[in-house]
Amino acid sequence: MNIVFYMKNFKFSNVLLWLGVVYLFVSIYDFYSGGKLSGQIRGSQFTISDFNKALDEGKLQSVTVTPMYIKGQLKDGTRFKADVIPYYTTNILERLEKTDVKTDVVVDTRGFLAKFFGVLISWFPMLLFIGIWIYFSKKSSGGSGGSPSKLFGFGKSKAKMILPKDIKTRFKDVAGIDEAKEELMEVVDFLKDGKKYYKLGAKIPKGCLLHGSPGTGKTLVARAIAGEAGVPFFHISGSDFVEMFVGVGASRVREMFAEAKQNSPCIVFIDEIDAVGRQRGSGVGGGNDEREQTLNQLLVEMDGFDERTNVVIIAATNRIDVLDKALLRPGRFDRQIAIGKPDIKGREEILKVHSSKVRVAPDVNIKALAKSTPGFSGADLANLVNEAALLAARDNKLLINMKDFENAKDRILMGMERKSMIMKDEEKRLTAYHEGGHAIVALNSKGSDPIHKATIVPRGRALGVVMRFPEEDSFSMTRQKMLADLAVAMGGRAAEELIFGHEMVTSGAMSDIRQATALASAMVKEWGMSDEVGPIYHGSENPYRKDNMESEEVTKIVDLEIKKFVEYGLNEAKRILNEKRDDLETLAQALLKYETLSGQEIKDLLDGKPIEKYDVESGEEVQETSQTLKGGVAHILKGDENS
Repeated sequence: MNIVFYMKNFKFSNVLLWLGVVYLFVSIYDFYSGGKLSGQIRGSQFTISDFNKALDEGKLQSVTVTPMYIKGQLKDGTRFKADVIPYYTTNILERLEKTDVKTDVVVDTRGFLAKFFGVLISWFPMLLFIGIWIYFSKKSSGGSGGSPSKLFGFGKSKAKMILPKDIKTRFKDVAGIDEAKEELMEVVDFLKDGKKYYKLGAKIPKGCLLHGSPGTGKTLVARAIAGEAGVPFFHISGSDFVEMFVGVGASRVREMFAEAKQNSPCIVFIDEIDAVGRQRGSGVGGGNDEREQTLNQLLVEMDGFDERTNVVIIAATNRIDVLDKALLRPGRFDRQIAIGKPDIKGREEILKVHSSKVRVAPDVNIKALAKSTPGFSGADLANLVNEAALLAARDNKLLINMKDFENAKDRILMGMERKSMIMKDEEKRLTAYHEGGHAIVALNSKGSDPIHKATIVPRGRALGVVMRFPEEDSFSMTRQKMLADLAVAMGGRAAEELIFGHEMVTSGAMSDIRQATALASAMVKEWGMSDEVGPIYHGSENPYRKDNMESEEVTKIVDLEIKKFVEYGLNEAKRILNEKRDDLETLAQALLKYETLSGQEIKDLLDGKPIEKYDVESGEEVQETSQTLKGGVAHILKGDENS
């Protein structure tokens, strides 16, 4: 039994490895032993030229000739030994026969072992090369002949099969996409027991296309389907089909579908299918022949499916708009399921799933976390929980509390806190007014989202941040909110100009200006918010524009309208800050003193209510009001006037 097991696990590569090791040691030993194994004796100071000279002058007394060397004695008693080339010994013997020198001839002084290792050392490199070539040829071709692509393993499918026992994911592990799970439950039921469908003449869906933003859980859903159905799961990326040689991808598609049919019922999951499923003929010079042949083969295989094969193709993509129309027609990917970012209820469910796998303190409010993370995908929420766990572990905590989650959220949204960065007092004061300008405009603009936090602690590339979150999820934006966001974005620049003067504005508003310009551009070009341009689409995918070109007159009008919207935001911010200058001064002083304020603390401070903050100097919690900040404000105003 042991012999059978050994032969079953025998690998030709191991033989090559050990032969290489033996060759290395034999060569080293032969080199340092002076050629005992190969029969070559090195290091002789008596050369063949010396021998020929002694022979011509008649100084030789006796000579022993071997295939590898000659040795003997001169008439003066001196012994000698000289290396010779094997075929040269014949010439030496002919010359010695014409003299009276005593001559002995030895045919070969080496034993069998020396002869064997001599041949092995001389021929081993060539044998090793031949063995490696045979090994890789058999491995790549699967032990059989075939096309050149199979010879080098190009045509072999790269799909990885996962057995049902190894799939631990279930629908209970997938939260926030209830509609998608409900639609896919039918596929699971069909794979489990398709008889009731066959009786009614129903056909199994050949393909399901999952599309949505990155990180929304498309791959997780596919694994959950396989886990619920208890069938094998083949996983492959769309880029694994494409190679530089035409026909390789098509060969891989054929082999993948052949393996899937042999393991039916099963699920084949193709991730990032847009890598191979892009529209044909859309590339430079008519497209890519290899990719298009691969796509053609994929279409043919999906058409050729037997109705009772019970193989379901599930594909995922972030770019459904670039896929070939033939892939999306009925009979191929019969179902197209959108996997969107979760709403507040979905985020709460996702956070519950991930937080159940870590040790969470009782003070953690999952609902509050879900509310403060709009726009987060499932992957973002999983990362949030993991970052909170890492921060808690770094502080040697036994449980993850709410503060860890808040710090983790700030780290994800704003970047890591740059504690080593030391700002000058003047720059810190300017940052406080800049962020205070954003906050004051946001508080006094109808339609703006509530403020979550304002800070002048440098994070990532920003010197300060004002974070705003909507109270509820919204799936559209009103004109009122757009104009409010324009004003909030320009609030920092407006505050700098109001407090420090036009000549002292800084480059800190670069990202704000970019954000305002992008919003204004969308308002004019895509959303029809400009009275001058009208409700006409001027985006990059305008079907009525020829060659994506517009007239100079239209381009000029569009640019002027974009500028008008951005300038409206700046002027509106200046108007609000002029009216609420006292609030700006109070908030700027509070930020200078405490660096970070929550949205509720900002509201209470401006309403004249006391807030409790930790005083670094005294090491105690103190109550702060707008009145206690007056002296500091006067000092700042005096310094600004002098500057």
